[in-house]
Amino acid sequence: MKKGTKLIAIAIAALAIFFTTNVKAQTTDKSAWRLGIGIEGGLPTGDIHDASGFDLGGTARLQYGVDKNVAVMLTSGFYNFFGKTVNQTIITGTTTTTISGKTSSFGVIPVKAGAKIFFNSPIYVSGEAGAGFETATGGSTRLLLSPGLGWANHSWDVGARYENFSGGGVNYGLVNLRIAYGFTL
Repeated sequence: MKKGTKLIAIAIAALAIFFTTNVKAQTTDKSAWRLGIGIEGGLPTGDIHDASGFDLGGTARLQYGVDKNVAVMLTSGFYNFFGKTVNQTIITGTTTTTISGKTSSFGVIPVKAGAKIFFNSPIYVSGEAGAGFETATGGSTRLLLSPGLGWANHSWDVGARYENFSGGGVNYGLVNLRIAYGFTL
């Protein structure tokens, strides 16, 4: 699938989520603690795109209602970037050789804090910043920035976002969809 086609598909899916539901929305309850457990999947971008075609993970998010329309949150979990098969063609004189191999999968533990703002309940925008800890031997810690857009009611939270991991001359990211079930603590 071409990059433009993927972005269009993600945008259409996000719009479908936001405009096809009639569930009574809940803004955040002031001074209320919530915990959400979610599953995430998405498409790697940037420097990692050639080595991984898909990521899958799980996260836990602790949320505190600062105001009726604003919540602060702390999120952590695990993302697995699945390796993909790559081909390399070597031409030596008149001989062409193709070598095929699978890249290694690797994981990242995100730890981030941010805010969720309900501007048209149940729709919200979010922003998070933190660190991504690569779990591979010799892995690095990368700056993690993550803007997002989502829909939430009293129990469910569906959000789409872009996560960018950068540092040490490396820059990669992912476009993720998170579906989570949440409850009041």
